[in-house]
Amino acid sequence: MAAFIAKQMLGNQLSAVKDVAGEGKSMTPEEKEKLEEMERERLEALAEAEQRRKEKHQKLEAERENMRQGIRDKYGIKKKEEKEAEAKAQLEAAMGPPNPVGPKKTPEQLAAETEEQDDFTRIKSQIETQVNEIKTQIEGKCTIQ
Repeated sequence: MAAFIAKQMLGNQLSAVKDVAGEGKSMTPEEKEKLEEMERERLEALAEAEQRRKEKHQKLEAERENMRQGIRDKYGIKKKEEKEAEAKAQLEAAMGPPNPVGPKKTPEQLAAETEEQDDFTRIKSQIETQVNEIKTQIEGKCTIQ
């Protein structure tokens, strides 16, 4: 019931807005040009308002940061980023170099390296794997008493 009443009240107003936008009839080139100009002006106004909002926000944030820094100086509190940097430096000093082995290699890099190996190395690795397989088979069949 409430939806019906709302539709009745707003229905006429919505149709009036559609007529203003020119949906029911064809527009002349002058009208189209005028609407495009109005749309450009609206977009420019929105962009300008957004720019002013950003400038205002930056100004307020700078004022807040100055106030925070004054409080930090007054009470001898270190900034959070400084604390994190000190903790990270201490951790690195305690652990030694970050990665003595080197960076992890991707499967593509590993495949490229195996292609670079010469034939002798490939045959050697194949023989070693075959010998290990035979060794495990023999150990499985033989029992020591």
